[in-house]
Amino acid sequence: MHSSFTISLFLSALWSQVSLGIITVDQSPAVISVQPHDTVKILCRASQDIGNDMELYQLKPGQAPKHLIHDSTSRMSGVPDRFSGALTGALTTFTISGVQLEDEAEYHCAHSEEYPVTQ
Repeated sequence: MHSSFTISLFLSALWSQVSLGIITVDQSPAVISVQPHDTVKILCRASQDIGNDMELYQLKPGQAPKHLIHDSTSRMSGVPDRFSGALTGALTTFTISGVQLEDEAEYHCAHSEEYPVTQ
């Protein structure tokens, strides 16, 4: 039997660089415990239409933030194909299919016009 581990998912509020004012990004769930090989879905909804400008970042203690997915659906170079994204209107769903122990981390959704996270 596999032991469970926790993936922490946090809300990011981000500022647009254009004249739209503040765009908030609502993210859910807040924290989830999963078993290895489970599928995890991270739901990210912008407060206004930002097209496909949603990003996914992974944060691990003591490491620089890792940019996993850009423009809602495109994996960055070297990111495993278990990470994916899909866009439906203002909702972007990021999926980790077959979670691995190395995926234990914080995950941040972000509006792509603003680099969202600092250590």
